[in-house]
Amino acid sequence: MDKTMTVTELTTYIKQLVDSDMLLSNVWITGEISNYKFHTSGHMYFSLKDQGAVIKCVMFRTQNSRLKFRPEEGMRVIARGYVSVYPQGGSYQLYVDAMQPDGTGALYMAFEQLKIKLESQGLFDESRKKKIPLLPNAIGVITSPTGAVIKDITQILNRRYYNTRLIVYGSAVQGAEAPAHLIEGIRYFNKKKNVDVIILARGGGSLEDLWPFNDEKLAIAISQSEIPVISAVGHETDFSISDFVADLRAPTPSAAAELVMPEKKALKDALALVEKRLINCLTNGLKRERDRLARLQSARSLQKPLDIINQKRQSMDTIERNLILLGRTGLERARNSLKTAVAQLNALSPLTVLSRGYGVIHDVDGRLIRSVKKLKSGDKLVITMTDGKFEAVCDKLL
Repeated sequence: MDKTMTVTELTTYIKQLVDSDMLLSNVWITGEISNYKFHTSGHMYFSLKDQGAVIKCVMFRTQNSRLKFRPEEGMRVIARGYVSVYPQGGSYQLYVDAMQPDGTGALYMAFEQLKIKLESQGLFDESRKKKIPLLPNAIGVITSPTGAVIKDITQILNRRYYNTRLIVYGSAVQGAEAPAHLIEGIRYFNKKKNVDVIILARGGGSLEDLWPFNDEKLAIAISQSEIPVISAVGHETDFSISDFVADLRAPTPSAAAELVMPEKKALKDALALVEKRLINCLTNGLKRERDRLARLQSARSLQKPLDIINQKRQSMDTIERNLILLGRTGLERARNSLKTAVAQLNALSPLTVLSRGYGVIHDVDGRLIRSVKKLKSGDKLVITMTDGKFEAVCDKLL
C-alpha cells in the first residue's frame, strides 16, 4: 500500500513545489479585479479574472501604500508578484508587490524593470546625490526652447532673483530622438562648466509622452554628471526614472525654479536681520565693556593704589607686634615654668636636706646605710655633709 499523507503534508509538498518554481517567483499577470476588499489592517484582498480563470490575490499594506491609484471593482490591471500556496485556505494565490492600470502595461512593465535594475546598481542611493548650491551663479535648463516650460521658469526666476543668469540648451523632450538630445545637453554643460546646476524640464503629458525621461542611457548620464541635476518632469503625480536618479526631484518645472533660486527679497531680509543681530551683539558687547571699564575706573584700588599698600603695611606692623607679644608672653611662661621646676627640684634635692644639717652615711664600699641594723661596733663609715665628707668609726650601738 502506498504511503498515506496528511492534508498538511500534501499541502506543504505542493507549496514547496510552487515556491521552488522560478517562473512563479516573479510573474506579471493582467486581469480584471473582482471581490475587492480593503481590510482594516491596510491589506488588499481581491481576485484577478479573465474569461477562463480566476486567481486569488493579496497585496499587503507595505506594498499597496506605494500605489499611485486606488483599485476598484471591475478595473483591468497588470500586477506583478509571486505565486505561493496559502496552507490554511488550501489554495494558491498571487502575492502582489506592484500594480498598474492596464492599457499602459507594456510601458509600465519596462519602467518597473529598469527601475529595479538601476536601483540595484546604486544609482538611486542618497549617498551619491550632490548638494544643490544655495545661490548659483548660472543655471542651465535643458528643455524645449519654444514650450511653455522655459517661459514659466524664466518668469519665476526673474520674479525671485531678477538678474539670474540662465543658459538654455534647446532639446527635444518627446519622441524617439529626445533621449539623445537630453544626454547631449547634460554633456554640453559638463564640458563647458558654465553653470552651477542643471534643470531637466518638461511639462505634463501621458506616460508615452514622458517616456524619453525613462531612458537608461539618460539615467546613466545624469548619474555621471559632475554638475548637480534637478529633474522637473511632468506634474506632481508623474514619476520618471530621471526623478529617481537626479540629485533633486522637483514636482513641476515651476517648482524647480523656486527650489533652485531663493527670493532675493527674502535673502535681503535675512541679511538685514543678521546685520541687525550683529550690530546689537557688538553694541551690547561694547556697552558691557564700557560699564566694566567704568567700574574699574571707579574702583578704589585704581583711584588710590597706595591705600592697599599702606593697609598691607599696617597689617604687617600689627602682625609683627602680635608676634613679638606672643614671643614675650611665651618666653615669660617658659621662665615661670622653669622656676617652678627648679623649685620642685630643689625641694626634692638631697643637697637641700644636707644643707639643713643632715648627712648621708655610706660604708667604705660606698653602700648607703639606711638602718642601724646594718651596723656593728667598729664599722668604718663615710659621712657626707653639705660641705664635704669625713670618716668615722661606729663605737657602739645605742
